[in-house]
Amino acid sequence: MGRGVYTRFCAGVLFPLHERLKRHDTVRIRRELEVSQWWPVERLRALQLDRLRTLLRSAKQRVPYYRDMFVAQRFNPDDISKLADIAQLPLLTKALIRANTDRMKADGARNLVRSNTGGSSGEPLTFYLGLDRISHDVAAKWRATRWWGVDIGDREIVVWGSPIELGAQDRLRALRDRALRTRLLPAFEMSAARIDEFVAEIRGTRPKMLFGYPSSLSHIARHARATGQRLDDLGIEVAFVTSERLYDDQRASIGEIFNCRVANGYGGRDAGFIAHECPDGEMHVTAEDIIVEIVDTDGKPLPDGREGEIVVTHLATADFPLIRYRTGDVATLSRRTCRCGRGLPVIENIQGRSTDFVVAQDGTVMHGLALIYILRELSGIAAFKIIQESLTLTRVQIVPEKHVPAGTDARIRDGVRKRLGAGVDVVVDVVEQIPAERSGKFRYVISHVATRRDPA
Repeated sequence: MGRGVYTRFCAGVLFPLHERLKRHDTVRIRRELEVSQWWPVERLRALQLDRLRTLLRSAKQRVPYYRDMFVAQRFNPDDISKLADIAQLPLLTKALIRANTDRMKADGARNLVRSNTGGSSGEPLTFYLGLDRISHDVAAKWRATRWWGVDIGDREIVVWGSPIELGAQDRLRALRDRALRTRLLPAFEMSAARIDEFVAEIRGTRPKMLFGYPSSLSHIARHARATGQRLDDLGIEVAFVTSERLYDDQRASIGEIFNCRVANGYGGRDAGFIAHECPDGEMHVTAEDIIVEIVDTDGKPLPDGREGEIVVTHLATADFPLIRYRTGDVATLSRRTCRCGRGLPVIENIQGRSTDFVVAQDGTVMHGLALIYILRELSGIAAFKIIQESLTLTRVQIVPEKHVPAGTDARIRDGVRKRLGAGVDVVVDVVEQIPAERSGKFRYVISHVATRRDPA
């Protein structure tokens, strides 16, 4: 069978059968999402309000944590008349989930799946997913994949590092991935020899789509170019990137070297499939499933167009509700509509987690880009990582190319001190390789100061 026929078989028969065996309602939900994405904003908001009321009523009746909290807050779900009324409820933090994990499970909930965040920015968070939540997240991702003219069953290379995925590679999963034509490459080790193997695998597979961390895909792309290995003649349609901030230079490298479009995705295991980029370049919120609020430092909702912390309410989490959950990420809900015609809200300027931020000696909080640009403007540096240990100590790890020009250390120290303060001790370490985090991700900036200032 040709690729198109086999892809249709996978997307229309094989994967739906797989989901049905797992008791997921993914196919029906995805079909509904492909209709509702074209609804006008007012109709989408009406859907959100209806589903919000249903979630809150279920939480009151079935979830001990919310049952008690609603009493303490004198909150009645039946009094909700508009989406903004959700702000009557307090914000949900990771610390609250850790302290109330069992009490957040709905009475009678079955088949809950234990999950956790990677903990790369602090202590891992354990929580639970119901079958409905999983079905909605998979359906939302599937819808976004199809925006780009690819589908389940098209050849795919996944560069990923999560222990959850990599630890699940038993015989059954390997057979499933082979049938769906998905190949997983571990992002933990990115040595030159290992990347050569990845390049050979990509060339041999000739995938239609890539999926992975932007840091990993851009690293593979740049290595291939530096070693004279072509990746632009394989017919790759799109590279889906997620789980890290996508920087402009990474988008450019991936797009140019793989000769493909780049589609950014935003979400997480905890918060769900929050938003995805469409071919017209806008990040659309999965509004049918998720309510996004932007709040200020005091937790008060901000109007569209104002930058603040992202707070999400996932409407498919009745078995383990996430209501007004603080993500720790920063972004803006746009007032714009997208020319693609979808009524889904647009979110922009997603700036990443607190570990992407640094704190100057005078208390000023700034994005890690302020330090990243110092390193990117210097020649002779193949890779780097910035670790703010304290207000008075910052470490910079650099992997040199053939040689580092004289005076590089001094330029790094001067640049960091100009931004963080003249009294900051800047230690520059030359290393052979910068290892990935435990999750397999690569972080340019980690601030232990910003982490301590996070909402718990």
